[in-house]
Amino acid sequence: MRIDVVIIIFLVRMIEMVNSFNRSTSGHFSRRSVSFGSPRFVSRKSWASPSFHVFILIIFSLFFIIVMGCGYHYVFPSLRKAIHGTGHGGVVSNSKSTGSTGTCDYFDGSWEQDYSYPLYNSSECPFAERGFNCLANGRKDRDYLKWRWKPKNCFIPRFDVHKVLEMLRGKRVVFVGDSMSRTQWESLICLLMTGVKDKKSVYEVNGSKITKQIRFLGVRFGSFNFTIEFFRSVFLVQRGWVPRNGPKRVRSTLKLDKLDDINQDWINSDVLIFNTGQWWNHGKLFDTGCYFQVGGSLKLGMPITTAFRIALQTWASWVETRINTNRTRVFFRTFEPSHWSEQPHRQCNVTRHPMLETKRRDQNPFSHIVSEVVKNMTVPATILHVTTMGAFRSDAHVGPWSDNPLMSDCSHWCLPGVPDVWNEIVFTFLLSDSFLPLQ
Repeated sequence: MRIDVVIIIFLVRMIEMVNSFNRSTSGHFSRRSVSFGSPRFVSRKSWASPSFHVFILIIFSLFFIIVMGCGYHYVFPSLRKAIHGTGHGGVVSNSKSTGSTGTCDYFDGSWEQDYSYPLYNSSECPFAERGFNCLANGRKDRDYLKWRWKPKNCFIPRFDVHKVLEMLRGKRVVFVGDSMSRTQWESLICLLMTGVKDKKSVYEVNGSKITKQIRFLGVRFGSFNFTIEFFRSVFLVQRGWVPRNGPKRVRSTLKLDKLDDINQDWINSDVLIFNTGQWWNHGKLFDTGCYFQVGGSLKLGMPITTAFRIALQTWASWVETRINTNRTRVFFRTFEPSHWSEQPHRQCNVTRHPMLETKRRDQNPFSHIVSEVVKNMTVPATILHVTTMGAFRSDAHVGPWSDNPLMSDCSHWCLPGVPDVWNEIVFTFLLSDSFLPLQ
């Protein structure tokens, strides 16, 4: 009911109550004057008059409370919207960002078909690995390219390449992590190259070719004076030799309390994006003789998840003490689900369309640990919680369409593909809070 109708009805009821009260008190006092005489009547009249005033005061107090309540319900929400804004950019969440912007959680949503995608052609991008270019490697269906991520309560703006190129003038973007990080690095370069007229002005700074083992790759956009860099650090912490008197099964260690020794190269960047997780498993660790170490002590029985948490805490302490977060925007991307079949017969079955259910692939202990560690940091960092969106995409993996057709791949993603969305979200954050102002 409209507030003006409520007020009119209430006023009518109040007038009726006042008239009724006047009639009752008038008749009552007249009868009392006949029976008991004028002195007694004067006494009653002096008592009734203040009571009537109290009654009127109570009525108006109730009227004021109701009007204020209706006003709060109908007026204040509009006032709040006018102050804070609604729109798709929203208001950036607090310094301990949980991956949300304003009332919008970019990572709670679903995949929707969008035939305006993909945003680039990998075959026209010299920095896209052949192993991730599924179409060039023989994939016939293109359905996996026609999906965009749609959050429930807002939307992710389409990647505005010209605006991003201008934003990045004179800047330095650094990716640190494993091959999943390298995929996102390649995706961003390919996205940005669609807006560059002189393709030859984009080049790898050392003339290196993209390989899986090289520790550093840096692509410079000469016309815009910025670099997009990748540092390979699959665990983020240091690898070490076997301590003295170590057991024969120990061939190397992970020093959980020491960040990778190339960490100095990550400082003085404007955007810093981390990931780790794919190598934290028995096959990459214990089966190769790699165990955990804290200080000078071996931790042979330490569970992988416990070691992962210690390593993440080491990373968080490094960010808190070494990174100037007034200059550098820090992101950490959570675990990217794979779609291998269950053991013991590990097989890769790439589907034609996204899955309808995540089948618990959205539940990952490494992602939970990342969220907990980042939320407890004393400086701002943003979680890119990509686990759920990846859990649906059984159709988007490289599968048999890699540069080695004898080895299927249900871990890495085709390009174009899922990593493009990660970059769209990163720059939605950066544009929404004006962290990197346009030149």
